[in-house]
Amino acid sequence: MIIDDYVEEINDWATERGLSKTSSDKQLNKLMEELGELAEGHNKQHEDQVIDSLGDMFVVMTIYCLQNKISIGECIKTAVDTIKDRKGKTVDGVFIKEGD
Repeated sequence: MIIDDYVEEINDWATERGLSKTSSDKQLNKLMEELGELAEGHNKQHEDQVIDSLGDMFVVMTIYCLQNKISIGECIKTAVDTIKDRKGKTVDGVFIKEGD
């Protein structure tokens, strides 16, 4: 499967359950909950929890986009277009763009 297939599957799943027509506030809260679980898995070096949390975050972000009529693919494209030509350096594992 390619990522578009997964996005379509997530959107279908969410639509079948009525999530596409609800407020995205709850999805935003769910995303923060999943971020906390990711941090916990990272800090405890629990790879299974990290993988589960990242997958759950993608699902939640996809549903959030569906609810707000935003294409998650466009979000990813915009981010890639923003960083692709960015210049800078990596310091202590963090990329610092020029000018910051």
